[in-house]
Amino acid sequence: MPVNRFERKQLMQIKKLDHVNVRTTQLDQMVDWYTTVLGMQSGNRPDFPFPGAWMYAGDSPVVHLVGINGEPAVGAEAKLKLEHFALSATGCKRFIEQLEAAGERYKRGELKDFNIVQINVWDPDGNHIHIDFPADE
Repeated sequence: MPVNRFERKQLMQIKKLDHVNVRTTQLDQMVDWYTTVLGMQSGNRPDFPFPGAWMYAGDSPVVHLVGINGEPAVGAEAKLKLEHFALSATGCKRFIEQLEAAGERYKRGELKDFNIVQINVWDPDGNHIHIDFPADE
């Protein structure tokens, strides 16, 4: 039987995922996509010595984009270990209408036991993101 090396003591309590950091060779295109497709806004960011943008959902910078040089990166489903990240939202019907009007590829899924509709999208670098919506909205 595995031994809990923390001896069952709760040292800290994780409250939520704060942000996701995404490296990209297409910084401007990524900022545009996260703005136009996901409705985020580029906002305040520390004065780091490298290019980037912090993409805000409301008051929270949830996606940190870091501009890099070199060959374009591959999406999450290729060789990286992070397969996707997820966001929760409301307004599923309108979001699907916007995706279709923009010609964006998406895949819809349902988790009926959890009352969730998932809309899967891929950013310009191919990173898989799914947006979770309440199924009963």
